[in-house]
Amino acid sequence: MVADVKLTSLTSCGGCAAKAGPAWLNDVIAPLGGIFSAAAFPDLLVGLAGPDDAAIYRLSDDRAMVATVDFFPPLIDDPYTYGAVAAANALSDVFAMGGDVALALNVAAFPEDLPPDVVREILRGSADKVAEAGGAVAGGHTIWDTEPKFGLCAIGFVHPDRVFSKGGLHAGDALYLTKPVGTGLLVSGTRDGVVDVSYLQGAIDSMLRLNRVASERARAAGVEAATDVTGFGVLGHAWEMAQRSDLVLEIAAEALPVLPGARESAAGGVETSGGGRNRVWAGEHVEADADVPPDLLGVLFDPQTSGGLLIGCAPESTALLEAEFAAAGEPLHRIGRALAGAPGVRVRRSLGA
Repeated sequence: MVADVKLTSLTSCGGCAAKAGPAWLNDVIAPLGGIFSAAAFPDLLVGLAGPDDAAIYRLSDDRAMVATVDFFPPLIDDPYTYGAVAAANALSDVFAMGGDVALALNVAAFPEDLPPDVVREILRGSADKVAEAGGAVAGGHTIWDTEPKFGLCAIGFVHPDRVFSKGGLHAGDALYLTKPVGTGLLVSGTRDGVVDVSYLQGAIDSMLRLNRVASERARAAGVEAATDVTGFGVLGHAWEMAQRSDLVLEIAAEALPVLPGARESAAGGVETSGGGRNRVWAGEHVEADADVPPDLLGVLFDPQTSGGLLIGCAPESTALLEAEFAAAGEPLHRIGRALAGAPGVRVRRSLGA
């Protein structure tokens, strides 16, 4: 029997991103680019030059390493599920780059008085998810801290010429999303009593679902552009893709797959601190039509944990992509398109032909 400990009561931010937000992170990281120039590291294919989901380092003409790290405080109280969700979230960055997971290292901070059986369950949940992803846990590092935190440093491999990129979109590409959104709103909404706690299980099930098969099917269809939707929300990550690809992205709000209860949470006034930061950071680059329902706009800004892949697909390959996902039993939702124009994101209630 696992010790009866409420993990979420030990954290003040409930798994939200750093209080400073994306703009602050970009500012403090910027000087590092002058230290590690592209000319000095020609095999570093993806690094600090622009926002992407993981680092890519070329090992040979047909093999490159994918490296990423992610961790956060507990979103939910069950230790096994917390560990599994944290692992799925970290591993997602490898899949978002088109890679396969090879190994993972635990990154952990636990209170000294946290019962050992709770820690064991967190680690077991994570290990089971790494195994499901096709990798192995090979070690890690743990420190004592008053606030629990857990995640992974994940390593994978990809062909250097088949890396998914946020900057790989082309005008005319269709935009697809592989998971419903609203996890942040549901975690906060159930905690605040705005929506029924029964809706939380839908968010948990979504967060536990790996992006492994979705990434594999996207690769089979020849996809070049993708990212995973996490802390910056759909609109924050869409803005990153628009900026990197030098295009405008149009998103149909009513085409968005939404977890049950998330719209009710947004309509009830729930907005996470991360969602508020996303509005400040990405909002100036987002143009929303007046008839877009405010609750759907709230869902679009909502920070996600272990969200789905946002995929760009060339028009001539959309039928193949949809067939690949259907054959694998993977959900796939067409939510928009990329168009020529000054970089930005336009939110329409729906899109015409």
